[in-house]
Amino acid sequence: MIRIERIWLATEPLDMRAGTETALARVVQVFGAAQPHCAYLFTNKRANRMKVLVHDGFGIWLAARRLNRGRFIWQGNWQGQQVELNPEQLQALVVGLPWQRLGPDAEIRLL
Repeated sequence: MIRIERIWLATEPLDMRAGTETALARVVQVFGAAQPHCAYLFTNKRANRMKVLVHDGFGIWLAARRLNRGRFIWQGNWQGQQVELNPEQLQALVVGLPWQRLGPDAEIRLL
């Protein structure tokens, strides 16, 4: 099992044709470096595809997810180029729920 301690969401879209090297270059550009046990999430402009780059302490993993219908809840009014998520927010994001509204104990609240 891959250990993930921190989850980062990039706010700028990534071309989903990007491979491991291009995604890693974007991580370095946006986050400064790929830190061990961190996951970095990117979406395309339409927010129906996601790529996740994970540094497991030994190497890099790149995974992709595509929605056949709907979009990932991605857009927001953020300052900067990245946002840190907790595991509950990640779970909500990958199934299309409003992860920005998750409070303590994964309860959904109004913004």
